Amino acid sequence: MKHEYTYTIEVHQAEKGEEGFWVSVPALPGCFSRGGTYEEAVANSKEAIELYLDGLISRGESIPVEQPSIVTHVQVAVAQTA
Repeated sequence: MKHEYTYTIEVHQAEKGEEGFWVSVPALPGCFSRGGTYEEAVANSKEAIELYLDGLISRGESIPVEQPSIVTHVQVAVAQTA
C-alpha cells in the first residue's frame, strides 16, 4: 500500500553564471535537486524525494512528516559602509 506525503520545497534560481534552478526540501536534510527550468526542477524534486524516502525505508528509518508552518517575508534595513 502506498502512502502519500506532502513536503514543502524551496526553489532557488541558480547562482550567477549557472543556468536553471535548484530545489531543497527543508524537512529532508540533504535532499536536493535541480533542473534547467522551474518546471523541470519541481518535477525532479519529486523524484529526489521519492528516492530519499525509499532510502529511509530500506534502512528501517521512519519517514518524516512535515508539520504545518507559516512562511512569510520580513523587510529589514541595515546601514552599509563603503
